[in-house]
Amino acid sequence: MVVPWCDQLRVLCHPSVGGFWSHCGWNSTSEAAFAGVAVLTFPIFWDQVTNSKMVVEDWKMGWKVKRGLGDEEVLVGREEIKEVVRRFMDEEREEVRGMRRRAGEVSGIRRRAVGKGGSSYEHIEAFLNDLCQSNARDPDNNRARGKFSSSMLQYMNM
Repeated sequence: MVVPWCDQLRVLCHPSVGGFWSHCGWNSTSEAAFAGVAVLTFPIFWDQVTNSKMVVEDWKMGWKVKRGLGDEEVLVGREEIKEVVRRFMDEEREEVRGMRRRAGEVSGIRRRAVGKGGSSYEHIEAFLNDLCQSNARDPDNNRARGKFSSSMLQYMNM
């Protein structure tokens, strides 16, 4: 079945997904990190190159497939793609096991950040509280000050 849209994060979080071939746009990079999925990066331009570097060199949860940029770009042929995917999916390789383990660690860090008490959760709650506080009682229209409740934050449990 072909569908015009799918929930990529939900797909990446499915336990049958063993890896992700990505152009490394920020949303795809962030979702792969949240899902804990190792990535074959194939950046094309702009932030994708930086995101690919982050996945491969900083987070150590992927391999870069495309070589060269701009005028020096080298196309990757089907045989090379076949070989890199075969190696990438080979769970007997220590390098692959380490990359997947690291992807799981990055996922744990991200999930804790958005969970109750996590840094992202707390910062979003503080931001929303500040917005509500800006609605302080105005003597001209007698509006009451708002208070944000953390129960208003809902996170998908994946």
